[in-house]
Amino acid sequence: MTPLTKTLFGSAYARASTVIIPAAVLLIAFGSASAQTARRGAVQPSGDEESALFQDYRGVQLGMTAAEVRKKLGDPKDKGDEQDFFVFNESETAQIVYDKTQKVITISADLLTAGDKVPTAKQVFGGDVEAKADGSMYKMIRFPKAGYWLSYNRTGGNSPLITVTLQKIQ
Repeated sequence: MTPLTKTLFGSAYARASTVIIPAAVLLIAFGSASAQTARRGAVQPSGDEESALFQDYRGVQLGMTAAEVRKKLGDPKDKGDEQDFFVFNESETAQIVYDKTQKVITISADLLTAGDKVPTAKQVFGGDVEAKADGSMYKMIRFPKAGYWLSYNRTGGNSPLITVTLQKIQ
């Protein structure tokens, strides 16, 4: 910087910096805090109820033993100590995850067809879930008192994939 530039712009530049930089820092801080709050609220609404309407899948509930699950659902296509994978037909599968004591901690069912055997979001949550323009839906609710969360996910299109998941809160 030349002596003339310092004289003409130095003090104005310094004054502008002392105002602009703190203002930018405040905008960034408040902007990211409100965005994080909005994201948390939208993704994980909290359940005021003690538990959800949807509490089991084909009679399988969280906390059951692997032996009890296999007695209810039959032999899994893929059997393991940590999880079992069941294929009921070409349009319905389920994944059951176990903890170290062989108790169910996650139940996730995938259904490829629509129909009266496929649960709707209203049947899962007791209320409607707003669909997006492409027909897709997503909702997750935590039930802290019951110790689990429940989610419903439906892809868009003519042949949607619906996934309903119950998982123990760790």
